[in-house]
Amino acid sequence: MKLASLPLGLAGRATVGLGKRVTGLADEILSEQAQRRTAEHVFSVLGQLKGGAMKLGQALSIFEAALPEHLAAPYRQALTKLQNAAPPLPVASVHGVLERQLGADWRDRFAEFDDAPAAAASIGQVHRAVWKDGRPVAVKIQYPGAGDALRSDLRHLSRIAPMFKVLQPNFDVKKITVELRERLLEELDYELEASTQQQFAEAFRGDPLIAVPEVVHATSEVLVTEWLPGRPLAEIIREGTQEERDAAGLRLCTLHFSAPRRAGLLHADPHPGNFAIGEDGRLVVYDFGAAARLPGGMPVQVGRLTRLTLDGRADDVVAGLRGEGFVPPTLHIDAKAMLDLLVPMLEPIAGEEFQFSREWLRKESTRLTGQGSEAAKLNKQLSFPPAYLLIHRVTMGSIGVLCQLGATANWREILVEWLPGFADPEGTDPNR
Repeated sequence: MKLASLPLGLAGRATVGLGKRVTGLADEILSEQAQRRTAEHVFSVLGQLKGGAMKLGQALSIFEAALPEHLAAPYRQALTKLQNAAPPLPVASVHGVLERQLGADWRDRFAEFDDAPAAAASIGQVHRAVWKDGRPVAVKIQYPGAGDALRSDLRHLSRIAPMFKVLQPNFDVKKITVELRERLLEELDYELEASTQQQFAEAFRGDPLIAVPEVVHATSEVLVTEWLPGRPLAEIIREGTQEERDAAGLRLCTLHFSAPRRAGLLHADPHPGNFAIGEDGRLVVYDFGAAARLPGGMPVQVGRLTRLTLDGRADDVVAGLRGEGFVPPTLHIDAKAMLDLLVPMLEPIAGEEFQFSREWLRKESTRLTGQGSEAAKLNKQLSFPPAYLLIHRVTMGSIGVLCQLGATANWREILVEWLPGFADPEGTDPNR
């Protein structure tokens, strides 16, 4: 009922465009004031729903970078609130979860506990506290009923999943939905998240660029970790200097490509609310509920096919994509057309330096989805292996954040160092 209160008909008309440009139609039907009210309504509804709906809002807050500037502006501030804020739980509910999970004497575990939440996530909220040994800690408490709500959201997703066949006929929607469901349900298990976070903490302990809070205590619905403060990444996006944006982007990209080799894991929830820049300049990483488990590191074909594409080896690229399941067995693909599809996406790593921008993301989004676009026609014929779902989601999310930052760096250097198969696509170096 809450979702139904959103102006979906209006959003649908604007999205479809009725044969007109999205930007022009939006101007015709929405004044700036009406857009702002709509944005605030979206935030209010998604914030109250928490769970899967709030996760949708967090995803949208990243990809507003792909929207035309004057259309995105009224939504940006409202949607980015979902990265750090939502209506809080009543204090009595907070205490109820702590008593149920830590025992009637839960207060004895803390020297101090702040009843006001310091941050909110999709299925829980975070409180600042001091552990009994004097350590400042962050206490993440799962919303009562979050599990049932998320499972309900996912059931609805499975019902509407066949709609995606219209957009991508060759996608195995059922398998992709199952994979997504399994990964999202893992976020309900805070003990699993604690194990994942500790694995990250051990892998990056002492790292000069990246900091991960150590785990202090965990139950199925309460997670206590070190309190590592920092300047929120959303603030740097909003008002940081170019030097600060570049440094943040470099650290975020390094986390993305180095974690699979160092930790056997990929942090799979890259929205600005999960990152901050600490006083020592390191990227502080929060929220490890969503993670791709890659015990062998990033699949070598990711790096190999990326490099072969940059090198213009079209036939090898098509053969590799077919072997990985991106090209259906019976589909004939023009190798040059495949390069035309892929090469522009790789512009950020084609040279020595590149600045991500909203303009570049909008251009690519239009090219890949525009009606009549050759790239869009070819893209629609491709398939998508479920095993690559989280890798793709994280990569796209990270690109969205880098475009919000407008960060400049030599991104190629990071891939050469950390992405297996990229520096040595022929596989002659056992370390690559």
